[in-house]
Amino acid sequence: MNLVIFRTNKIAICKPVACDPGISLLKKVIHLAHDHSHHHDHHHSSLKNIKLAFWINTGFALLELAGGIYTNSVAILSDALHDFGDSLSLGLAHYFEKKSLRSRDKDFSYGYKRFSLLGAFINSIVLIVGSVLIVKEAVERVLNPEDVDAKGMLLLAVVGVVVNLVAMLRLRKGSSVNERVVSLHFLEDVLGWVAVLIGSVVMMLVHLPILDPILSILIACFILYNVYKNLRQAFHIILQGIPENVNIPEIKNKLLNIPGIVNVHDLHSWTMDGRYNIMTIHVVLKKGTSIEEIETFKIRIRENLKNQNIQHLTIETEFEGESCILKEC
Repeated sequence: MNLVIFRTNKIAICKPVACDPGISLLKKVIHLAHDHSHHHDHHHSSLKNIKLAFWINTGFALLELAGGIYTNSVAILSDALHDFGDSLSLGLAHYFEKKSLRSRDKDFSYGYKRFSLLGAFINSIVLIVGSVLIVKEAVERVLNPEDVDAKGMLLLAVVGVVVNLVAMLRLRKGSSVNERVVSLHFLEDVLGWVAVLIGSVVMMLVHLPILDPILSILIACFILYNVYKNLRQAFHIILQGIPENVNIPEIKNKLLNIPGIVNVHDLHSWTMDGRYNIMTIHVVLKKGTSIEEIETFKIRIRENLKNQNIQHLTIETEFEGESCILKEC
């Protein structure tokens, strides 16, 4: 039974250190260092984006508070309260994303990568609660429309759209579930301020205060739909579903097309955080395959899977006719 574990985006094509202690070791170190640096670059980018989002959101919430008092707008004051809640969830998102950078220890053998999902869950809950409160407030406004300072709302709406749009576009470039969920906060705010902008312009021309709460309800429904999609993805990861960017049938076909590989079974794949994918596989070889040939097969398997979005692969080799209790597992 042979076991090979490796971590790399650009998979190193080299034999184990025991078979080639010179150049192979150097190649392995270089490739592992590249993978480590590449993976941490993603995380540090996530941390930077979420930290920026926190300060933008908190600063603008303070501006909203002052603007809401100045315009005597309950809607803007409510949005300021909502943004302060967002700031709290963004702070938690930053904490969990930073914690996910911790390496493996005695408690978590794969490290803390999955902790970033906790931030996504908390942010999703905040979005759901905030959207429900917005709908409740909007329904009350539909039944009892209130007049506001339309000119003051227009000025705040322009600033709100620009500030939140910049933050949203920055976060949408991120690759983590956490960043995508956080970007929904700003998408919600952008759409909300667009609604305020449209509503304020219309109310400056026509007395139609009911327009603002109607738009708010539509926006809240859109946000809830997006939260549902992100939560579904997060649950898929937690329940160890096959990663969306890993094609199991294609991987099997690639391996079975390698001359000398008789069969492939006990193939499992899951992801830690939506980016770092893991796979384990049993490869059946012809009886009598030598140790040197086994190592060659491992190299070919790695080469064939290097573009299949697998960062951590465990290969177990077996011989044709050998019994395996995990064959149908």
